[in-house]
Amino acid sequence: MAKEARWDSKLLSLQKHNHVFVKFAISFLVLGLAFRLLSSDSIRIVSNIETPPLAEERTESPIVSLPIEAPVSSPFPQNESYTSENVKCDIFKGDWIAEQSGPAYTNKSCHVIEDHQNCMRNGRPDSGYLYWRWNPRDCELPRFNSHRFLDLMRDKSWAFIGDSISRNHVQSLLCILSQVEEAVEVYHDEEYRSKRWHFPAHNFTLSVIWTPFLVKAAIFEDMNGVSSSEVQLYLDKLDEKWTDQYKNFDYVVIAGGKWFLKTAIYNENNTIAGCHYCPGKNLTELGFDYAYRKALQLVLNFVMHDEYHNHKPFVFFRTTTPDHFENGEWFSGGYCNRTVPFKDGEIEMRDVDTIMRDIELEEVEKAASVGSENGVILKLLDTTRLSVLRPDGHPGPYRKFHPFGKDKNAKVQNDCLHWCLPGPIDSWNDLVMELLVNGEKYR
Repeated sequence: MAKEARWDSKLLSLQKHNHVFVKFAISFLVLGLAFRLLSSDSIRIVSNIETPPLAEERTESPIVSLPIEAPVSSPFPQNESYTSENVKCDIFKGDWIAEQSGPAYTNKSCHVIEDHQNCMRNGRPDSGYLYWRWNPRDCELPRFNSHRFLDLMRDKSWAFIGDSISRNHVQSLLCILSQVEEAVEVYHDEEYRSKRWHFPAHNFTLSVIWTPFLVKAAIFEDMNGVSSSEVQLYLDKLDEKWTDQYKNFDYVVIAGGKWFLKTAIYNENNTIAGCHYCPGKNLTELGFDYAYRKALQLVLNFVMHDEYHNHKPFVFFRTTTPDHFENGEWFSGGYCNRTVPFKDGEIEMRDVDTIMRDIELEEVEKAASVGSENGVILKLLDTTRLSVLRPDGHPGPYRKFHPFGKDKNAKVQNDCLHWCLPGPIDSWNDLVMELLVNGEKYR
């Protein structure tokens, strides 16, 4: 009241005849200001909970929450942690974090695990390796959605093309999917290395084709890895085992890797061009990197140019898989007895893995630019770095059933290359699913 009296006296002294008018005007201004403040606050609150900022506004913000493009329809939450509008999330950079819920299946709920990867059945005493999941640093990676995947694959065909790691990978996928629908095995080759399964409720066919070099090869090696002669590699001819079937597949995952480290004679244009690690042969040492690059160029040229097969499947190329042998190799007493993941920076890739991955990245990048012009989708599945951090995920001595059952000090061969099932390789399928559904988000 005292404040109003002071205002009145000032107004009367200035203009006595307009007392009523000025008082009315001031009241109107005060009410208008109050309404403005209230309405602006309510707009800010509503905008925070109902509508994201417009694309134009996002360019002014230091934190970008959503891509400009319309999101792909999917059952997963959209990733919202990009560092800038022009830099997309790299789902292959991150850390392994503790995951209390554990794997999607066990060796009891999945019946397609091969003996060598069935670590729990074979008596591995620890289980901590089962409770980790891959977590990209700049975005969220949803868990694999089996129902959604099988719906997407209705009336489709998928193939994993490569060596025994590809077979390891397909088993992981089969185990995850088996919690929704059991697959029926409909084919296997004589050595059970190439197989095919059918999901009748979805009319989905899943295959693995064993072709460790991807190119034509004469291999003189038994099932235990013992060689009687050098591998003969034909670097200008693809392995027809997979190319003859290629037109049947809607999706393929192609991978090469460790077999190129073996002693081999390299053939090109019906002539011996050189070799890798062939002392006493009087041949030019070309190195495994020469052969690997030649092979990948031939493979990717075939995939990217549909005039060879008149077919354009969705293609993933998976990078090389590191091993974790310590104090030796698989044939010389090497072992892997670690029980927890490495943290980033605690281990570096071995030179051979770095060389192979660099070749893969270079050749896939070149091929992808050609594929974009030809309408072929090629996605890099870069599992190398994240796998380097998991020395705890291999069978080790538990590739055999209870290897220390009779002798606790028995000397046994270790497997530090393939992966226990369930195990770290299951996260590869989280990555495959995310790239399949939301691939445009990622580099």
